[in-house]
Formats: sequence, structure tokens, C-alpha cells
Amino acid sequence: MKNKREKIVVRTSIISIIANILLVIFKSIIGILSNSIAIISDAVNNLSDALSSIITIIGTKLAGKPADREHPYGHGRGEYIASLIVSAIVLYAGLTTIVESVKKIITPEEVEYNYLTIIILIGAILTKCILGMYVKNRGKEVNSTSLVASGTDAFNDAILSISVLISTIIYMIFNINLEAYVGVILSLFIVRTGIELIKESVDNMLGKRVESNLAKSIKKDIVKEDGVYGAFDLILNNYGPDKYLGSVHIEVEDTLTVKDIDRISRKISKNIYNKYGVTLHTIGVYSINTKDKKIIEIQKDIREIIFSHKDVLETHGFYLDKKEKTISFDIIINFKTENAEELYKHIYDEIKDKYKDYKIIMNLDLDVSD
Repeated sequence: MKNKREKIVVRTSIISIIANILLVIFKSIIGILSNSIAIISDAVNNLSDALSSIITIIGTKLAGKPADREHPYGHGRGEYIASLIVSAIVLYAGLTTIVESVKKIITPEEVEYNYLTIIILIGAILTKCILGMYVKNRGKEVNSTSLVASGTDAFNDAILSISVLISTIIYMIFNINLEAYVGVILSLFIVRTGIELIKESVDNMLGKRVESNLAKSIKKDIVKEDGVYGAFDLILNNYGPDKYLGSVHIEVEDTLTVKDIDRISRKISKNIYNKYGVTLHTIGVYSINTKDKKIIEIQKDIREIIFSHKDVLETHGFYLDKKEKTISFDIIINFKTENAEELYKHIYDEIKDKYKDYKIIMNLDLDVSD
């Protein structure tokens, strides 16, 4: 499966490289002959796309290397490093063409458009639309963020080429020269794309929040397992496209044996890996009271106290130990709450005042997944 994915990414990238190089050649010739900074800017944009595809191939090859002693989780994040390099190239291309376009605005030069210019621009627009559709679909098929980004960028390029085409037609009909201004607009789009790609690459390397639908689906499947009352604290570390390693906490009855919990944990790990390709290397356990009605009433009361505060997102892992006279549970407070520590103390004092005979162990947990 991994080899198939690599082949698809490489093959698609090669097609993209060939198409973009051809566009660079034709646009550069027309841009130089017509003295058009807008068309040359468009050619530079296509050149950056070709370079992006080359680096995508290098990144994919690096990411496909097997795990070794120095990199036990593999080399999947190499694809994100490649994406960061691509982003820097795109940003540099945009900034360079802005400078050249501004020079043309300050010191205007005559341009020479003809019908061949229009034909090549129309051909370039159609090529970019077809290429964008193809690359984006292949990217979705193999879950390659690099290919999806390239496909989206190709559609954006087609829109930008349309603006060049319009400015060319306006000049040929009305003799109004807008090409330097169109060059600036093109450059700003390129710069924006570069910044967005850098942000995405950095987010992937820093570690971003688990995609909401994936987190919810995994938790839903875990809770389907007999004897599991809840799934919380799902953490997934991304070590490259389609490669997640993580951990989760489950709520189980306090009457279960270690043997029971081991059986449940192994079954969950197997099911989640088979369905999602996600490796849960750690499954922690919250022991919960399920038999004592009085304790269940206390839990219900404490939940009402907790959720009377709007900034609390979740509570879990409730356990009351009669012998030790302790009440333990976790709460999660919204990241946006400015006074989280004050809110935590307020909730703690509220519960402590009502249940003075117990030691309250309230853990402030992190909002790591939906």
C-alpha cells in the first residue's frame, strides 16, 4: 500500500512537472517577445510549481524510507520538510515578481501583444484546469497534502492566467496597459500561497490538533466495545501522511480484573489499527463506579456543579473511593478561557464545600481532541 501511494505521488508529480515546464517555456517566450511582466510573472509562477513537484518527489522518497534505530517512527515527516522548502520557493518567487512589477509601474514600457499571445494564454488556462483537477483527485485518493495543495494551486493559477488574458484583450482593444498592475496582483497571490503553505508545513511539524471527524469516529468505535463506558484524552502524533501513533483513556467498571482490561485493550488496539491504520500504543484506564446508587447520585450532583460553568468542556474519569474517602475526576476547560486557573479553583472550592468529608482530587486536563 505504501509503495502504491509513493508510485502515485511520484507519477502525478512527474506529469505536473512536464506540464508546468512546457507552460514556462511557452509563456517565457511570449512574455519576452511582448515585453510583458504579467506573462513573465505567470511563467515564474509555473516554474515554482515545477520546482514544488520536484521537491514533493524528493520528500515522498524520503518519507518512504523504512524505520531505523535513529528514527524508530520512520521518516514520514520528511514530506513536511519538503513542503516547507516548496513554500519558501513559492514565497521567494512571489516577492521577486512584485519587485519587477513595481519597477514596470514606475517606469512603464511598451508591450506588444498579438493573437498568438491570446491562444497560448487560453491553452495555458485549459491545461491548468485539467492538471489541477487531476492532481487534486490523485492527492485525495492517496491522502497526500502536497498533491492536494498542488492541485488547488493549479486552479488558482488558471484564475490568475485569466486575469492576464483579460488585461491582454483590454490592451489590444482599448490600448490601455494594465499588465504591470496585473503582475502585482499575480505576485500578491503567489506570496499569499507561499505564506499559507509555510503555515501548513510548520503546523504539521509542530503537531496540530487531530482532525475532528477522525477523533470522533475513533472514540465512537472504542465505546462500542463491551465494558467500555467512555473514551477520552485521545492523543495522535502524526509521523507522516497516514501514520498516526497515539494513546487514549477508557472508562471501565471498577470490578474488572487486569485480565479483563488486557483483553479489552488488545481488542481495541487491533480494531482501531485495522479500520484507521492508527497505532494506539498506550490505552490508559479510568476506573469508575457503576454499582453503588448513592455514589452515582454524588457523581450526577458534581457534574451539575461542574457544568454550571460555561467554560468547562468536559469531565470524565469520576471515581469515589469510600475506604480512602477520595473523589477523583478530570475536567477540561476551554483554551480560550483567560482565567482558567481561577475557574478551576472556584469549581474545586464549590465541590469541596459540599463534600467536606472527602479529599477532592480534581485534575485539570487538556483539550487535546474533539
